[in-house]
Amino acid sequence: MNVLVIGNGGREHALAWSLLKSPQVSQLYCLPGNGGTACLEKCENVPLSSSDFADIAQFALDHKIGLVVVGPEVPLADGITDYLQAEGLKVFGPTRAGAQIEASKAWAKALMQAAGVPTAEYASFTNREAALAYLDQQGVPIVIKADGLAAGKGVTVAQTLEEAREAIAAAFGGQFGAAGQKVVIEACLQGEEVSILALTDGKTIYPLLPAQDHKRIGEGDTGANTGGMGAYAPVPLVTPELLERVRGEILEPTLKALQREEIDYRGVLYAGLMITPAGDPQVIEFNCRFGDPETQVVLPLLETPLLDVLLACVEGRLAEIPQLTWKNEVAACVVMAAQGYPGSYAKGSEISGIDRAVAQGSVVFQAGTRFLPPQLLTDGGRVLAVTACGANFDQAFERAYVGVNCIDFAGRYFRRDIGYRVRATAWSESMED
Repeated sequence: MNVLVIGNGGREHALAWSLLKSPQVSQLYCLPGNGGTACLEKCENVPLSSSDFADIAQFALDHKIGLVVVGPEVPLADGITDYLQAEGLKVFGPTRAGAQIEASKAWAKALMQAAGVPTAEYASFTNREAALAYLDQQGVPIVIKADGLAAGKGVTVAQTLEEAREAIAAAFGGQFGAAGQKVVIEACLQGEEVSILALTDGKTIYPLLPAQDHKRIGEGDTGANTGGMGAYAPVPLVTPELLERVRGEILEPTLKALQREEIDYRGVLYAGLMITPAGDPQVIEFNCRFGDPETQVVLPLLETPLLDVLLACVEGRLAEIPQLTWKNEVAACVVMAAQGYPGSYAKGSEISGIDRAVAQGSVVFQAGTRFLPPQLLTDGGRVLAVTACGANFDQAFERAYVGVNCIDFAGRYFRRDIGYRVRATAWSESMED
């Protein structure tokens, strides 16, 4: 079978890497892909934009693509699944209607409210003055969210009224374009964040292993929010009993609410959760796609062939796969970023040492890279995600940091405390340069 993966990040490299483990995949294409996917055996990058639906459809038909896997949220929200399905192609990823669960915070909150899913109290506004008046009533801490897609930059957890007012002003002032013309204000949940990615065919839903991301740029979870500086899986906090609660109280009611909206949701339902101090799960937000870098720690632990599961979702027969099987290991991931990220950063620096990292037992998923033979160059803010597995988290993170220290590029930056919640020690000799 020929498979097409759409996207150019570390998530898409991980998806391609995992899909290529299946002997059923004869050829894989990544559109547009990156330096990592360019170097995979039986994988070819396609120089098309993920917004060129007509050209993508023609390419898929010409190359007899049996499955299209959509990575990023933007093409899903823009209706790529609807377009390709109309051309007779099989697509893993929700339709435009389903992608609203990420593309509109207000729509998702209303859906959760109707489904009885535990989440923070909220109100939505299209008027700045009304939003400011509500803020004065609620006080701080409080969360301000641009309603639409804002490349991960539309959420402010405000600790002061001044910070909250600035976030509201920025949204209505056009900082996020159309995404900020509606604002959601919600109560600030307290506890520990975890990510539950679940796969569904619209009728059956299977949660994957829980993962925990590290969003802040600085050690000790300080500084600006990023797309994610590292992750690990599974999360000891999420016991089998708690995962079953998530399934019964959050995932299945949300899927039923989507069904009531006559939305046939086939793809990833990603629940960003807060586990409260009392041990109760509450939804912070939903996403309509695989997480990044959560995918880079979940997929290396999956033993069930990924292609089999994704096809079962697309073809509406997920229940035929009785359960997913997993390695009896844990996985750790450390993101290597360009200096200056998440602000401005330089591109075009040569990357060296990936082969040495792989030889030491790491899997290096590439994100912001491009391959100009014979050089691999930086081409984004988050450049690489270095992943390793082990019998325990100390072992997995030690291996990951050994891999990190094999790799070099100008201005490389990484957090040295990823996984501090689950490691016996937050610092390791392997982290010394």
